[in-house]
Amino acid sequence: MTDQKNMILAIVLSVLILLGFQFFVERPKYEQQRAQQAQEQAQQQAGSESTVPTPGQQAAPGVPGGAGGAAAGVGRDAALALSPRVKVSTPSVQGSIALKGARIDDVVLSNYRVALDPASPPIHLLDPSGSAQPYYAEFGWVSAGGAAVALPSPESVWSASADTLTPDAPVTLTWDNGQGLTFERTVAVDKDYLFSVKQRVVNRTGEPVTLYPYGLISRGGTPATVDFYILHEGPLGVFDDTLTEFKYADLREDGDVKKTATGGWIGITDKYWLAALVPGQGKPWTYNFRYTDSNRTDRYQVDYLGEAMSVAAGGEAAVESLLFAGAKEVKLLDRYEEQHGIANFDLAIDFGWFYFLTKPFFYVLTWLHALLGNFGLAILGLTVIIKLLFFPLANKSYKSMAKMKELTPKLQEMREKYGDDRQRLNEEMMALYKREKVNPAAGCLPILIQIPVFFALYKTLFVSIEMRHAPFYGWIRDLSAPDPTSLFNLFGLIPWDPPQFLMIGAWPVLMGLTMFLQQKLNPQPTDPVQAKVFMFLPIMFTFLLGHFAAGLVIYWTWNNLLSIAQQAIIMRRMGIRRALS
Repeated sequence: MTDQKNMILAIVLSVLILLGFQFFVERPKYEQQRAQQAQEQAQQQAGSESTVPTPGQQAAPGVPGGAGGAAAGVGRDAALALSPRVKVSTPSVQGSIALKGARIDDVVLSNYRVALDPASPPIHLLDPSGSAQPYYAEFGWVSAGGAAVALPSPESVWSASADTLTPDAPVTLTWDNGQGLTFERTVAVDKDYLFSVKQRVVNRTGEPVTLYPYGLISRGGTPATVDFYILHEGPLGVFDDTLTEFKYADLREDGDVKKTATGGWIGITDKYWLAALVPGQGKPWTYNFRYTDSNRTDRYQVDYLGEAMSVAAGGEAAVESLLFAGAKEVKLLDRYEEQHGIANFDLAIDFGWFYFLTKPFFYVLTWLHALLGNFGLAILGLTVIIKLLFFPLANKSYKSMAKMKELTPKLQEMREKYGDDRQRLNEEMMALYKREKVNPAAGCLPILIQIPVFFALYKTLFVSIEMRHAPFYGWIRDLSAPDPTSLFNLFGLIPWDPPQFLMIGAWPVLMGLTMFLQQKLNPQPTDPVQAKVFMFLPIMFTFLLGHFAAGLVIYWTWNNLLSIAQQAIIMRRMGIRRALS
């Protein structure tokens, strides 16, 4: 049974090695290729123009889609200057709305910086047409196929009721088609990241007009992603309470995807940021995930199309939608979900399969952060709470492992004596377990039960924006970044910058040492080859986790220390003296 346990551990560790190779060797190569591709695309990128079907282009109402031709992209400031603008100013967002096309295409997150340095630029979430990688939201109307209705286009210039949009002062944009139809868009914004867009059409033509409301988010270029299997980045949406996710590569390879649902939402997510469209809840919508390739330029679009709305002669029609463009703060998404009835809006944060654990863990972390004043201390506190919850199971596991460690010399003697007779060896081992009242599997089961919990905690720390740029103590100024020190220049004492793969900081070294100590407390494999492999594992994990976020390494180290203390106490109580021999 001990051999079986060792075999299971070996398989699990082998999988971790393969994942580590993929993550730290293959992924950098892939990102380098993607960066070169993005550089080539940026040289050819045009101002991204989403093509809204006109009456002559479609025989039936359709979803806005596709992108216009590409030309060389210009700088962001130059792109902003291509259109008159309405300024956007809130405590969380600075930016503007382009009056040409009435697009929300300039969103800067005031409270988040690109780098830890407070002098680094703020996060630019949405960027205007004409820039290297345009990223914007657009709302409008589509007419029925064959209907000769002049609709606003990306080239239409709207008039504005005010120069600045604030949480206390909405702005109304107006455009007249010169044929009796007046289009209005009243844009409001709260103090965080939620825009409200109310579209209104006034018909003075003397004839009824049928129109279909739409909204879209268009993103030019394929963004750099973490590309880690536990995190989704790319298009996503919730339709009929079910989360749907697509990687950028999925759309490139498999083509467009259409969904229909009552209510729901659709968007594009990064690790920490989100742009999402939320049409009227309780109404049916057609959603689309789209990809186009124009002049070797990737372009992604998510959109929705509503049902026909008949605007009677002398009458009007209106529809309201929401746009979220900001940081994926859990409490904020939860509040929007409750206030506006947005189904599963919090799933924009990739809590994963263990959602029922990861989200509670997050709320405990934020509570501890408020109590202790430091996110790193909150991680340590949450680890202690989890240890206490699993104390009975862990005790059972450690007692079993301590007893197995005590029996290791006897098992080794049996292996040497009956090594050529597997049947006799197994019989003698089972007899020994029976005499000593030991169940070899008893140490495995509690650990297996705890695996989902620790994976959920790992996931919580990995996806939480609250850990981004959060300091700990000493040299750890950003818990979401790797430990900046290196063993190979004696943690800064030697004036030499090691290559990236040698950036193994103090915390990863501590983690490796604690893993080694914990391993010495466990029963050692009786097979000499397995024993040597297991002795090498702490070194391997030190290099493997050396490039993980410092917060995760601190958690792992602290968890090891707590486990060592608990197991050492149990072994001392059981009279096992040479625990580390």
